[in-house]
Amino acid sequence: MTTTNNVEPPRRHIAVCAFPFGTHAAPLLLLARRLSTATPDTRYTFFNVERSNTALFKAIDVSVGSNIVPYNITLSNEAPAAGPGNPMKAIEEFLEHSPGGFRRAMEEVEAHVGVKISIIISDAFLWYCSDIAEEKGLDWIALWTAGTASLSAHLYTDAIRALASDNQGEEGKEDVLVSIPGLSNVRISDLPMGLVSGDLDAPFSQMLHKMGTMLPKAKVVTLNVFQELSPLVVNDLNSKLKLLCVGPFPLTCPPQVYSDPDNCLDWLDQHGPKTIAYISFGTVATPPPHEIRALAKALEGSDIPFVWSMSDSVRANLPESFIEKIQNEPKVGKIVSWAPQIKLLGHPSTGVFVTHCGWNSIMESISTGVPLICRPIIGDQELNQRIVEIELKFGIGIEGGCFTQSGTTNALNQVLASEKGEEMRKNVEELKKLAEESVKQGGSSNENFNALIELITSS
Repeated sequence: MTTTNNVEPPRRHIAVCAFPFGTHAAPLLLLARRLSTATPDTRYTFFNVERSNTALFKAIDVSVGSNIVPYNITLSNEAPAAGPGNPMKAIEEFLEHSPGGFRRAMEEVEAHVGVKISIIISDAFLWYCSDIAEEKGLDWIALWTAGTASLSAHLYTDAIRALASDNQGEEGKEDVLVSIPGLSNVRISDLPMGLVSGDLDAPFSQMLHKMGTMLPKAKVVTLNVFQELSPLVVNDLNSKLKLLCVGPFPLTCPPQVYSDPDNCLDWLDQHGPKTIAYISFGTVATPPPHEIRALAKALEGSDIPFVWSMSDSVRANLPESFIEKIQNEPKVGKIVSWAPQIKLLGHPSTGVFVTHCGWNSIMESISTGVPLICRPIIGDQELNQRIVEIELKFGIGIEGGCFTQSGTTNALNQVLASEKGEEMRKNVEELKKLAEESVKQGGSSNENFNALIELITSS
């Protein structure tokens, strides 16, 4: 994994350092692929643990950027690959050992390639890449893979903690962050665990806090966002760090691998416009079994056709009657282990996206003009739901925060068959138009990407 197809040494050499958990590494690779296409004389070494690299380079086509070379870092004898098991323990081991792992790997690759690294690009979580870059006399570019509201929350962590402390114990007072830019409609209870709640001394919480203090040292912070989505927050963030909004990635960095092993798109062709519910909760976390059953029962009792992408472990929780209905009436619904999500969301028949409300899913929803039903599970997803529902107004949460048969049925009917749902659809279509304009020549995201290329090529 350390060879390159380039006969001549590359003109410059850029290190790209991934956080190998959740959906963090994929957008970083997509950005690197776009950069590599624009700078074919530059080698991009993609530093990551083997497990994540193997999955990523299988799922994401990088043939258009053969100047991207994966490189597997080793952490230590105690934590050789941040492998499976307890997810938080694996993250903590990675955070402890990866600074040394990245340093060693960079030295090894520089010796092998014969060209010194000129810039370090990393996931924003890897705040210590700022120290590595400073030691080597280089610029650090960070990619924030979530939205502007969550970035603002992490930059204002100390102020938010003080506000939460001041409000503690006050009954009947809505905990709205009126004094925090970009969070005026967000409640403290919407914020990610580890910011004001949970164990604030845990390694992951400390990492988030340290990241908030270090990001202003980055040469630029890139985001999978278009600045017209939240201009007031972007302006405030730009007063604290150099921001380059270069998204949405579904429009600027599409996956380019669209296999459809279960013929989802052909199945969608059999249905009318805006009638299908697409359901997917990603690979990191899913609702608990009783909620999966409640969601299935709501679909079983309705006339709403659906495509549900799920793992075998989730499928094991489905009611037998639900499975039998699909088998007897194939046009009612389709269960698959994987779906070409962007293509599916962009299909005229898709009317709603039922999701965990991760940021990648939000950008896919906006890019395809599909409203959301949100069931947040971890991380910044509750914050994302609040922004989608209260500010951007193109989605709703599940009543009570958890799937029940009645609550799910109400949510589906509200989005697919009510005036409020039609309003959500109009709102997301307007956002889609703004997103499409931003990536055209002269658009904000296109210009920001050109500025990023200028920074890289001038290093």
